[in-house]
Amino acid sequence: MNAPFAPPPGPLHRRTVLAGLLGLAATAPLGLARAAAPVGATGWAQADEATLARLLDRVTWGNTAQGAQALPPQGVAAYLAAQLRPPPATLPRAAQAQIDAMAITRTPLPELAARMEAQHQAAKAQPTEDGRKAALKAWQQDMRALQQEAAERFVLRALYSPTQLREKMTWFWMNHFSVFAGKGHLRVLVGDYEERAIRPHALGRFRDLLGATVRHPAMLHYLDNARNAAGRINENYARELMELHTLGVDGGYSQQDVQELARVLTGVGIARLPDGDEPPRMKPALRRHYVREGLFEFNPQRHDWEPKTLLGQPLRAEGLAEVDEALDRLARAPATARFITRKIALFLVGDQPPPALLQTLARTFERTDGDIAAVLEALFNAPEFRASLGQRFRDPVHYVLASLRLAHGDAVLPGAEPALGWLQRLAEPLYGRATPDGYPLDAAAWAGSGQMSTRFEIARAIGAGVAATPLPTPREKEMKMADPSALQRTPPPLAQSAYVRALQPTWSAATRNALAQAASPREWNLLFLASPEFMHG
Repeated sequence: MNAPFAPPPGPLHRRTVLAGLLGLAATAPLGLARAAAPVGATGWAQADEATLARLLDRVTWGNTAQGAQALPPQGVAAYLAAQLRPPPATLPRAAQAQIDAMAITRTPLPELAARMEAQHQAAKAQPTEDGRKAALKAWQQDMRALQQEAAERFVLRALYSPTQLREKMTWFWMNHFSVFAGKGHLRVLVGDYEERAIRPHALGRFRDLLGATVRHPAMLHYLDNARNAAGRINENYARELMELHTLGVDGGYSQQDVQELARVLTGVGIARLPDGDEPPRMKPALRRHYVREGLFEFNPQRHDWEPKTLLGQPLRAEGLAEVDEALDRLARAPATARFITRKIALFLVGDQPPPALLQTLARTFERTDGDIAAVLEALFNAPEFRASLGQRFRDPVHYVLASLRLAHGDAVLPGAEPALGWLQRLAEPLYGRATPDGYPLDAAAWAGSGQMSTRFEIARAIGAGVAATPLPTPREKEMKMADPSALQRTPPPLAQSAYVRALQPTWSAATRNALAQAASPREWNLLFLASPEFMHG
């Protein structure tokens, strides 16, 4: 690069430069649009370094400083194949040590849930009002700490796991099968929900993923199915299961289908007994249908045993098998193939996926019985996917993680707290969507002026190396060393990275001009992380 930090002839007008970038950041950069022109489905081997860097930006949570040089010697095809069907991942030792120390890692969910419930009951039983308030406050803090652990674990894996596509699709499915950690006791459940219901199936069969969410207490608690019983029908989960999880709002189902599916789901709930205790007393004819797996319970005494019809066809199984038959029907419906693959395209291509691409993905979904990896493979081989590289506006989670991976992807950060704080400020905290529809995937939801201003502040912090600075000790706090301006930091050398060098020819004139005015590495980092080229991936 040509002396990127040489002081400009006149004073740097930072407000003017930042205002210019603010106006451009949410608009697709024209230089990238030209560079990403479609060249067919089988041209990765001939792709230039900038295109390969943008491919990695899309398949991963963001490039490290290595850019396309991080690809294996075997090439792009081998890399994509390994990402689509990955082996078990090994994290860097420092990252894995942070995860291993977490309570959600060391304690099985039934034991953890029982412990927190006992703490809650003990707090409510305190003999004085002050004692109750103090005990409940401590319980609430402990519950929030469990949610914080789950979020930190996600961030560590997103930043450092070599199986990046699995981590990226884990977030996608967590958003698709969204639960709100702030409801009731969900904070104790959300980490296990991500770990056991979502991640193992993120690249597997959609039907297996769907079934795992139906059997997890986090979903059953969030959408009230734990209260759904014969004679006391609760339709909340049945409606969202069809509208948001499978068929889509225009998927051809009726209100009667909602009611029938709600009856199917009666008795699917959360166990109240400690693990290992005897099941509830019931008639022998019902006892054989009772199922208990961890905190999941199918209680046949609460199930509606009358005949049911779903999507115009009768259900023939009974008990929990009836639930599986209904899920099979929903997962294999053509409407589900169209709805799910369109949402994947919104996530990995952009706001307006071409109709031809959507048809290809839906056909692949149906042909492979919902094989998620096969759908993604078809997507990556499509010319429409290649044409979109560099054009997808990063939502807050993508923006924060991509910035951190570029700045610190080769060195494990001392903690994930800064990242989680930034996501909170950008209105996309993990497990924080109160409604079951998940966070929006379109650019318009995240491109407002307030969002951009906050991103510039985050770009300034990451560009200065804030995330790599350990949290201040109590002694430092006493000495008022917690003020960020008082801490010594080393800005990451982004301008010298292989990633930046590869993308430099694709920058617009406005971005080149802005970066040419940077008077220091810290300032250059800020301007680059706030540029429209980096806002898109």
